[in-house]
Amino acid sequence: MMGSTIRRGTLIVLEGCDRSGKSTQARMLVDSLTQEGHPSKLMRFPDRTTTLGKTINDYLTSAVEMSDQAIHLLFSANRWEAMKQMEADLNAGTTLVVDRYAFSGVAFTAAKGLDLQWCKNPDTGLYAPDVTIYMDLPVDEAMRRGGFGEERYEKEDFQNKVGQVFMQLRTPEWKIVDASPSIDSVHTTLLDIAKTTIDRAAKSPLQRLQW
Repeated sequence: MMGSTIRRGTLIVLEGCDRSGKSTQARMLVDSLTQEGHPSKLMRFPDRTTTLGKTINDYLTSAVEMSDQAIHLLFSANRWEAMKQMEADLNAGTTLVVDRYAFSGVAFTAAKGLDLQWCKNPDTGLYAPDVTIYMDLPVDEAMRRGGFGEERYEKEDFQNKVGQVFMQLRTPEWKIVDASPSIDSVHTTLLDIAKTTIDRAAKSPLQRLQW
């Protein structure tokens, strides 16, 4: 008697400028998908729990200084060190909902004026998202949300530059979601996108990020 084949998990990435609601929506999405029978797990980048992540956290909270090039490579390495576990989870049928991914790494460093292609290169070969959901929110609205300004990158001018780079990175496959409505309204939109993507992704192999 042959066992049933495990459908691979789906890689769902939420991107956007700071305070656009990604973290809240990512948590809600994992909860809803799990309740509906789709085993799901939340991931965040940077992962501040690892040795590399703790150094990144010190930088983001302005406890240490570092060159733009060095911190960019640390952000990328923080994603690479998670790849083995991500592969295991996805192959076991677990959907990963990821709060920030390589696109944030590129956008935030390129917003400092570094070459866009140079910023992309370290993340070439990471697992490619099955869907990238961009949480679209004007910076002035994000600034009115709680906690804005607590970390190094949360400055209005810089966030506007980050948003401009995200516009360059977008592809027709990205799902652009207005993050202004109520939390529940945005969640409904994201859940619909996620379930459609899960059905589609099960029929295709994982891809690698190429740009």
